[in-house]
Amino acid sequence: MLTFIVRRGLWTVLVMFAITVLVFVIFFKTPGIDPVRQIAGRNPSPLVLAEIRHQFGLDRPFPVQYALMMKKLFITRDLVSYSNQGTLVIPEIFAAAPATLSLVFGAAIIWVVVAIAMGVGAAVLRGTVLDPLLMILALIGISMPVFWLGQVANLITQSRFHDTFLFSWVPPLGYTSLTQNPVRWFEGLVIPWIVLSVLYIGLYARVLRANLIEVQNEDFIRTARAKGLTERRVLLRHTLRNSMITFVSLFGLDFGVLVGGGALLTEVVFGIHGVGFLTYQSLTNLDLPVIMATVVYGAFFIVLANTLVDITYAWLDPRVRLA
Repeated sequence: MLTFIVRRGLWTVLVMFAITVLVFVIFFKTPGIDPVRQIAGRNPSPLVLAEIRHQFGLDRPFPVQYALMMKKLFITRDLVSYSNQGTLVIPEIFAAAPATLSLVFGAAIIWVVVAIAMGVGAAVLRGTVLDPLLMILALIGISMPVFWLGQVANLITQSRFHDTFLFSWVPPLGYTSLTQNPVRWFEGLVIPWIVLSVLYIGLYARVLRANLIEVQNEDFIRTARAKGLTERRVLLRHTLRNSMITFVSLFGLDFGVLVGGGALLTEVVFGIHGVGFLTYQSLTNLDLPVIMATVVYGAFFIVLANTLVDITYAWLDPRVRLA
């Protein structure tokens, strides 16, 4: 198992290096993209353009430019925004990260717990009226876009019924730090947690139900029953564990994407100034250093999540370690 972990760790480093090179080429070496003109403003003189290129090291050879950019991004962390001169990009991302992490972690707990309950319930109650009812609810959740569901939630909790006892506790849109006020932090994130988790609850419940039904027909499940094990023990120790492999794979990918900025729509709808919201603002301003840094930040979490998924996968299924 240790050899497998080390091998996956080395692959992670290699993939991250390749991603940084690719991102740098896309944002700074694609024909037609000139960050210098964006910094210089309208109608700059050739002398001004040359001075800016020299100041930011954009007149150096490609390997040197890449090395300087990665040094500013990972070592000195003094990468400066092009649109807002004087603003350091890395501290801005770190300041936005707690809001995104709070949003995604809370939503992940909700969707994992509820999806497992719904998937197991639907598989156990297969053939009864509750099975199709649970799957219909899951399909409805998958069909509702996050931005639409978020706007409906805001309409109900912030406007129509905000003065009633049901939603009078809901604070205004925005994010309150956990260290600043834990109660307000929780109250402000409950509705975004639910909205973000609805889609994944439906998807994961349907995937888990299908895997449970498929695994129930395997030979080792029949062998476990023949040994006299109770249905509860067979379900929890054998059927559910082997059915969770696809579940864990999906969770790792989705969690990494959301932490890396995939929760953009939820953050914008609820006014949460996280990494997704920062990415949205930098895209509107075409601020290349911020966009590049947020993309690398997102790629880091996605690759890390994939590595953790592979390790978890190997723990669930030892045959994977030989691959």
